[in-house]
Amino acid sequence: MPNHPASFGPFLKGYPYAAPTLHRAALAGQGWNVLRGDLPLPLAVLREAPLRHNLDWMQQFCTDQGIELAPHGKTTMSPELWAMQLDAGAWGMTFATVFQASVGVRHGVRRIIIANQVVQSAELAALQAMRESHADLQICFLLDSLEQLRLIEAWMDRLVAPASVAPFDVLLEVGIEGQRTGCRTADQCRTLADHAHASGAVSIAGVECYEGVAAVGEHVHDKQVVGELMDRVDRLAHHLVNAGYMAHRQEFLVTAGGSAVFDLVARRLRPGLPMPVRGILRSGCYLTHDHQQYARFLCCMAEREGWSVQRGEGLVPALEVLAAVQSCPEPGLALVGMGKRDVSYDLSLPVPLWRAGPAAGASSGASETSPASLPSHWRVTGLNDQHGYLRYDPHSPQGEWPRVGEVVGFGISHPCTSFDKWRWMPVVDSQWDVVDGITTHF
Repeated sequence: MPNHPASFGPFLKGYPYAAPTLHRAALAGQGWNVLRGDLPLPLAVLREAPLRHNLDWMQQFCTDQGIELAPHGKTTMSPELWAMQLDAGAWGMTFATVFQASVGVRHGVRRIIIANQVVQSAELAALQAMRESHADLQICFLLDSLEQLRLIEAWMDRLVAPASVAPFDVLLEVGIEGQRTGCRTADQCRTLADHAHASGAVSIAGVECYEGVAAVGEHVHDKQVVGELMDRVDRLAHHLVNAGYMAHRQEFLVTAGGSAVFDLVARRLRPGLPMPVRGILRSGCYLTHDHQQYARFLCCMAEREGWSVQRGEGLVPALEVLAAVQSCPEPGLALVGMGKRDVSYDLSLPVPLWRAGPAAGASSGASETSPASLPSHWRVTGLNDQHGYLRYDPHSPQGEWPRVGEVVGFGISHPCTSFDKWRWMPVVDSQWDVVDGITTHF
């Protein structure tokens, strides 16, 4: 994957105001420490060791299952992190939109799944332009209706020389009633397969589904709904092969997998077909994990799989947002400089993890570059655009109260909607020294 040097500078939120513009390779040499006050807050940071752990753990999980990994790039939209994932062994990358895929292509990604329908003429034209510019590009998208197929055919018919354009590779999507996209019934799947096979506009590459929309974190429910979904995927896959619709293909792609119950689909991605099958898991949030939403699902996975999260058998949070206490206007309330523009809040509010800085005082056990534990009664109850409401017990000892100027580290829920609030993030080591940096391209 080509290395496109990114520029980091004071035009980015969280970058030192008086520091010069730097390339990525120069960041580690600046001697910056985020707890010493070298970078302005709020600041989203990636913890180096957990990041590496998650990268290696998920790749090994897929290897053990005999499947491939195509991480969902929409989570981070970071070429530097995509490169890490590909270098670690990922088969390709997944994206949600043609725009996201175009960013991936510009940064050297050559195997792409667009886990979404493509229907607009402008999107089809963009895909065709990518294919013409990059002969080694493998890209496919989802197909779930005859209406979508007709739009693709109509676009191709309007071309000056439609016969010169290769069919688009598509994955037939199996969906869940009441949830997101995808064919709802077996009859719909088979009818669509018949028409897609007869069409000169598309070429069936395999079958896709997304199970995450139905997961609730309860074993019996999740096993049942995911099992039923994968049974339907299996039946459609066998139908495609038995009908002769895959005779032109060297392999059959079967892909699924969000970040909530990926263990339940991983073992079902290689159905017993009379042709080679490539099972592909598309989890995206695994790279940084989180402290709430996916942490809860991981506990369920650990119970099913017999993992010990305490022993590091699983994923660990790697993304935190740091903010300073800027006001303590009344007992029981502190305001921190972190709001909706800095941290995810769509699933859960951020959770306080630790405190640090001279203002924390000796009673907290914190030093400038050493976080200390927090009282259990600290919690975030709300966010404005730039403020977070940090509540605490006003009847607790004053040494447990937040203090103006101290730094508080927060855990997040849902990495996707934290990444999109930043155009860069420093990577920090165990001493909170900046050792690297990544960019995002939302």
